[in-house]
Amino acid sequence: MTNRIHKKLAAAGYGSRRKIEKLIREGRITVNDKVAKLGEQINGNEKIKLDGKLLFCNSKKKINQHIIYNKPNNEITSRYDPKGRKLVFDSLPSIKNARWVSVGRLDFSTTGLLIFTTDGDLANKLMHPSTEILRKYAVRVHGSPSHSLLRKLTSGILLEDKLARFDVLESVGGSGVNRWFRVGLKEGRNREVRRLWNEIGFDVTRLIRISYGPIQLPRRLKIGKYETLSVDQVNSLYEISKIKPSH
Repeated sequence: MTNRIHKKLAAAGYGSRRKIEKLIREGRITVNDKVAKLGEQINGNEKIKLDGKLLFCNSKKKINQHIIYNKPNNEITSRYDPKGRKLVFDSLPSIKNARWVSVGRLDFSTTGLLIFTTDGDLANKLMHPSTEILRKYAVRVHGSPSHSLLRKLTSGILLEDKLARFDVLESVGGSGVNRWFRVGLKEGRNREVRRLWNEIGFDVTRLIRISYGPIQLPRRLKIGKYETLSVDQVNSLYEISKIKPSH
């Protein structure tokens, strides 16, 4: 069975279809040592390279895998870091003939829930803004913001010429000079949670992602550990992504 190259590589977890198309236009992808063409049909048995590096993309039907990971505050959500910091992928189980794809990112000092899958199409759809999946975070801030300032966070604040706001904002207590809140938003722009709080004059001293759509961070999952998603959990992700499971 053949497929267009951008669809095949996206499903294998090498980026969105749009990103793959861009790489093809730039001449960075080759098929059997020839520069790939937009719309080129492949069966997955070809020798496909990106910037000279061999990519895995065969035609055999595979059973996709899906896990969650409780990220520590000293790992980076990347496959490479020029500063030599530990990568989240270093802590994941090794798999053959596939690669883990992270559903979204967390910055270096943010902890909590990360979803990983070997289904690149699923990952890309879950991250796409059009899907409008709610991400929830537990936030600790230094100080006690007034009700009027909290209303700004839900009514909207201009960040880089685009309105940003929390779709969910709940006070969950705290002691001394620190206060805890539970917040949720439907997009994942870079450091958006921290930036919103900074805009009203408060520093985030701790940030934990506690849910991504229907998937919640279990209390039993220790920091730096992972666990496999159940069949029902996996099906819930395919349901909200509105794509057919490839498992």
